[in-house]
Amino acid sequence: MVGRRRATMESEMLPVLRSSVVKFLIQSAHDLEVPPIVKYSALSLFADRFYSSISGFTSSNDSSYWLLQPITESNLQLFALVSLWISSKLHTSHPPSIKLLKAFGDKMIKEQHFMTRDFLDAEVIFMRILNFEIGTANITFIFLEELLNQFKEVAKVGELVNWEACMDVMDLLYEKEETTVFYRSPCSSAAAILIASYLITVPVQEWEFPIVPWVVAMRSNLMEHLFESIHFVTAFKEDDIVKQARDILLHVLETDC
Repeated sequence: MVGRRRATMESEMLPVLRSSVVKFLIQSAHDLEVPPIVKYSALSLFADRFYSSISGFTSSNDSSYWLLQPITESNLQLFALVSLWISSKLHTSHPPSIKLLKAFGDKMIKEQHFMTRDFLDAEVIFMRILNFEIGTANITFIFLEELLNQFKEVAKVGELVNWEACMDVMDLLYEKEETTVFYRSPCSSAAAILIASYLITVPVQEWEFPIVPWVVAMRSNLMEHLFESIHFVTAFKEDDIVKQARDILLHVLETDC
């Protein structure tokens, strides 16, 4: 009964802790100066997949998951750093060493001191919870980067879209659990984020390019390329993408206010 009550309390804490830990990951990515692809791959692995899966392991009798028993903010910060470490191994030729990562953790994680062995154990736990499936080829960041590059090729106004603003929008959407729903469809979210960023950063007098139909068409091309091996393409209407872009804008404006 006590174990069940503790597991229930920890499950209730997870949404509360999520925002602060995601912000910790984003700040850590900035401080460690990792490339954007590493940052957003880590966010996808940690926020989209790992975090939503850990509640079932908090009350497990398997002692190998000891870093999740109980769940604390410090332990989650450790796993956030591990997600950056794994992502760095995937996308860079010189990922941070375990020594550097531990020193960084000693400085940034205030409530608990983790040993080198803890980082290694956390990596194994992280990988096991994800069933060792750590592919990041189909994340929103990659589709958004591709869309923006193609936009710049077809229209001069594309040069006015601020890439940093695009990434800021992605960060804001990750910080709240209710807005991570946008990331369930990476192609669609990339298209909507590009439109939202266009409206935020491009001067009104430059709004001549028909960005919505262009983005919808390009999204279809990306989806065709992504699913050509299984002959499947998802239809997506302009009204749907406009609604998604509007919802993103409302969230961004609400956050800024």
